[in-house]
Order: sequence, then C-alpha cells, then structure tokens
Amino acid sequence: MPTFMTGFDYEGQAWRLMVEHPEDREAAARAVVEAAGGRLLSWYWMFGDHDGVLIFEAPSDASAAAVLAAVAASGRVRTLRTSRLLTSEEARAAMGLAKDVSAAYAPPGGRAEWREGYDQLGT
Repeated sequence: MPTFMTGFDYEGQAWRLMVEHPEDREAAARAVVEAAGGRLLSWYWMFGDHDGVLIFEAPSDASAAAVLAAVAASGRVRTLRTSRLLTSEEARAAMGLAKDVSAAYAPPGGRAEWREGYDQLGT
C-alpha cells in the first residue's frame, strides 16, 4: 500500500477543548485511517513546524485524500501537509526510469548546457 506522511496543526478551539478534556488523538487518527481501508504506522506530537505528524498506509491516493478531507471537514485542524513516501525499491525504480526518460527533457534555457558533462558522471 502507498505510504503517506502528514504534518498537522490544530486550530485554537481544538487546543482549548483538548486541554479541557484530554483525549487520545492517536486513536481518532487510527479510526479514520482504518475506515478508509488503511493502516496507521506512526503518530507523534512534535515541536517545530507542526503540532504533530502521522505516517499511514492507504490503499490508494484517493483513500488517503478521503482521510485528509474527513479530518479537514471537522474544522478543528488548521493545516494538513501530506507527502507520498517512497520505499527504497520504489525510489530506485523511479531513478531507473528517470535515467531512461532524461534524454527527452529540455530544461529552460536550452539543452546543450544541461547535458554538458552530465554523461561523464557515469551511473
């Protein structure tokens, strides 16, 4: 199953309610991910860019989007920033394909400069 990582931030009202009535937000995340046919792999509160992060598997991009839409529709989450994660095997396959299709890419400003010295780098 595809794997996703989502950084999230709660809005002020959600923080007020969680402080007044502490609850297990990991259980809530697990329930919504499982309802979409997925599996919660990790859940963390965090310092820094986001209030927390979750890593989950979903059967498809549409299933992951459904999870995020359901959470966003609650109005209690300010931001959801999601990235699709690739395994080493998936990344290696993507790089192999990139090697095959790179000759078709014409970068801004012309092709000759970009290719200059590139082929000498080897594999």
